[in-house]
Amino acid sequence: MFLVAGLGNPGEEYAHTPHNLGFLVVDRLAERHDIRVSRKDSQALAGVGVIDGHRVMLAKPQTFMNLSGTSLQPLMEKHAIEVGRLVVVYDELDLPWGALKIKPKGSAAGHNGMKSVIEKLGTNEIIRVRLGIHPEHRLESGKNYLLSPMGRAQRKELDEFIGYAADAVRSIIAEGVEKAMTRYNRRAPGLHTEEA
Repeated sequence: MFLVAGLGNPGEEYAHTPHNLGFLVVDRLAERHDIRVSRKDSQALAGVGVIDGHRVMLAKPQTFMNLSGTSLQPLMEKHAIEVGRLVVVYDELDLPWGALKIKPKGSAAGHNGMKSVIEKLGTNEIIRVRLGIHPEHRLESGKNYLLSPMGRAQRKELDEFIGYAADAVRSIIAEGVEKAMTRYNRRAPGLHTEEA
């Protein structure tokens, strides 16, 4: 079974912030593949279904971003999910808005949620889908930007970006990480503005 984990922060006040893109991608996958992500399991909301003939668990850790690993580690242990079948989806301030980068392994690159996952699982060989959120303008405070509601221009493009990311995750499950990287490692098509 695959585990697709979207990282974010629980609570309505964070729902439409750049830091919650991981949750939004899981929601889109759930919607498309008729999977209910509502069961409480290992400090996460989870649901199991089928994507392209593969059993998949979708999960949204409810621990707050910086402690994501404390949810995913017991979840994987409980359901005997191998690290090679974990796909973590999260926002990335180092990439421009609308860019997508699939990586089969690597460091957390300063992302605290991913750092927690790597620490708890004891490996950095984790497939991740990084979603670029950096706007075109310079940021005074990265933290404030991450946890503030998205701007109008971003909200306008969000649907397309989230759809593109969900396609990328589906490609990883159906075709493997190498093919998915070749096909999806670029800016989501149709995204032009980067203004916040």
